[in-house]
Amino acid sequence: MTGDPEPIGVEARKALEQELSDLHEERKTVAGTLRDSDEVGDRADQADQIQRVDQLNRLDERIERLEDRLRRADIGGPVPTDKVGVGTAVTVRFADGTTDTLHIGEIADARDPKLVTSDSPLGRALLGRTPGDTVSYEAPDGQATAVVISLGAPGDKG
Repeated sequence: MTGDPEPIGVEARKALEQELSDLHEERKTVAGTLRDSDEVGDRADQADQIQRVDQLNRLDERIERLEDRLRRADIGGPVPTDKVGVGTAVTVRFADGTTDTLHIGEIADARDPKLVTSDSPLGRALLGRTPGDTVSYEAPDGQATAVVISLGAPGDKG
C-alpha cells in the first residue's frame, strides 16, 4: 500500500465489518472461558489457559487492525475510478499473454477465485496503477510482470 489511507468498496467494507463482528463474538467466548477457570490445576490445565490467553491476544490484535483499517478507509474516501484501489475490478495481461479480470479486495475469499488481496505481492503492485502501466511483483516462480489493460469489470461503462 502507499502509506496513505486506502479507500475500500462497499462489499469489502461489509466483509470487514462482518469479520469484526465475528471476532468480537469469538473474543467474548474466549474471554468467558478465562473467567470461568478460578483455579488452574495440573499442567494440562495451565497449558490450556496459556493457549486461550494467546488466542485472546491474537483476536485483540486482529480486531485492532480491522478497526484501524475501517477508520483509515473513512479518511481515504470512496474507491477511485481512475486508478486501481481496494474494491476495483482490473483487467491485466500477464507476461504469458493471458488476460484476466481480477478484483482487488481486503480479505481472501475462497468463493471468489478472481480476488487478489491488496496486501498480496500482485495486489500491492497494482494499487494506484492506471491502464497502460506495467507492474512487477514476486510470484511463486520468481519475478513476474503484468500490464494493466482496463479498470472495471468487462462491459462496465466509465
